[in-house]
Amino acid sequence: MSLLRSNLVHMAGGFVLMGGWAVLANAGHPMPAPVIAGIVQGALSAGITLVLKSVIERLLPRISGTPGLILPPLACAAVSITVLFLVHRTVGTPEIAATLALPVTVATCYAALYNYRLRHTP
Repeated sequence: MSLLRSNLVHMAGGFVLMGGWAVLANAGHPMPAPVIAGIVQGALSAGITLVLKSVIERLLPRISGTPGLILPPLACAAVSITVLFLVHRTVGTPEIAATLALPVTVATCYAALYNYRLRHTP
């Protein structure tokens, strides 16, 4: 199995990078808010990454052409924004917009690049 298709690698990367970002985005608030936001974001990013990766792999043979390049990343963005916003609001993350800005951007770019790579790798 290549690293490109490794669920664990994708999930671990999402947890560490986006969880770390959430801690930074909320660093101006008293503890434990930054740490809680980081753990929540890390766990959500790991889970969302796995789901997005799986959805893209399943859609690969079902949607072709331009729609196949555009629809999966757009769906990923919508799912990411919705899930992240609702969970962060529920747990009381102080800086929701700042917390979500990078993860949603990265998740959408990740989905677009992973989708493109799978469609254009023999």
